[in-house]
Amino acid sequence: MLFGDKILKYKDELLADLNTLIGMQSIDGKRDDECDRALKFIIKRASDFGLLSERVTDKSAHVELGSGGKLCGVLSHLDVVPAGNNWSVSPYVLTEKDGRIYGRGIADDKGAALVNLYCLRALKDEGVAGKNTIRAIYGTSEETGMDDMDGYFERMPLPDMAFTPDSEYGICCAEKGILHIQVSTERNDAKTLSQFHSGNAINAVPDMAYVMLDSSSYDEQLLMRLADASKGNFEFNYTIDGLMIISRGKAAHACEPEKGQNAALELIDLIANAYDVPEIGSICSFIDYAINKETNGRSLGLKMSDSVSGSLTVNLGCVHIEENKAYAQFDIRYPVTVNSDVVIKQFEKVAENSNLKSEVLNHEKPLYAEKDSELIKVLSETYKSVTGEEVDIYSTGGGTYARKLGGRGVAFGPNFKGDDIRMHNADESVDYNNFFKHAQICLEAIYRLYTL
Repeated sequence: MLFGDKILKYKDELLADLNTLIGMQSIDGKRDDECDRALKFIIKRASDFGLLSERVTDKSAHVELGSGGKLCGVLSHLDVVPAGNNWSVSPYVLTEKDGRIYGRGIADDKGAALVNLYCLRALKDEGVAGKNTIRAIYGTSEETGMDDMDGYFERMPLPDMAFTPDSEYGICCAEKGILHIQVSTERNDAKTLSQFHSGNAINAVPDMAYVMLDSSSYDEQLLMRLADASKGNFEFNYTIDGLMIISRGKAAHACEPEKGQNAALELIDLIANAYDVPEIGSICSFIDYAINKETNGRSLGLKMSDSVSGSLTVNLGCVHIEENKAYAQFDIRYPVTVNSDVVIKQFEKVAENSNLKSEVLNHEKPLYAEKDSELIKVLSETYKSVTGEEVDIYSTGGGTYARKLGGRGVAFGPNFKGDDIRMHNADESVDYNNFFKHAQICLEAIYRLYTL
């Protein structure tokens, strides 16, 4: 029997705690009170289990077991992206259905975050004498730039070895660079378009968008014909202020924008085919010619890839235009061998052609960890011991806390390839058996790091 199997005796209690945690709408920047609640909940449960914990900053904390030896970390985040639309169950209630567990954060990353805590509990309950120190580190702004870990590591040392269960199995040794860039004008400069709104998170493909067109300036029949010829899903509503067109798409994570259908891009494509630049404004015009419905950056002059981490991707995450504000925000994931200055300068150059102001909102540099390290050996052996399979070494366009670890950490789990977890999408869920298989792998990995 592997030590990791001992996590299974906590199944019912873990799921009850997970229901409480899923119920917290911990959206950084929008529900900071709920983010605070989530951190306090972890600290309270750690105390209940007899574990030491410390609130390090407003956005971070850790739970600790052991002293001396190497400092080993397991990092997870308690913040989530907004629920969005089109759920078949309540996003903030843990729901078991058809062999799956549903809820916003179950796969990204509240499920793994709570498992980490229970792993430390299992080590304590079993009286394991560790040689090293284990810290389960928690943050609440991973989805919005990871400043939580910047603050945490200003006050606390980097672990000697660490992993973050916030990706897929096997072991992710390379993560693309992430750029969040905003383009804006001082006010809406469109003559016909009075409003355009889409997106709640820059790192998600928006599944809904709407535009308001001036009542005296739209050509209803032309728009209808274009809509019928489009792959988009549109709804036309006639109001006292003009024509409202609603676009519905499919959400996806910004690291894989091709898996979604961007409602904002579909809507901009529709109106750009019906109106000239002055009528739809400089932002929508820029998006039409520089992005169109692409996810590979070709029209921006940014189509590129490398053998280590794959192709650059571009996601239009948010567009908000009304009388006194007008901006759009983009999530760009660039290959690990690419110089970020090249990407930024090229984007700015194209935006300048539309007289748009560009601003880098956030930049997370790429990660590349050595594949022959002691950490990789431990995680590889752990995975094989639990699953009976060799582990894959791979790269991702996703961004995890591993990039904050100075090459000392990687992403490892919690999700399994082939499991349709719908991350950053409606009906986020995990296979029930896979959830507890991850729990076994995670406990086994932490046990081996603790006793190494």
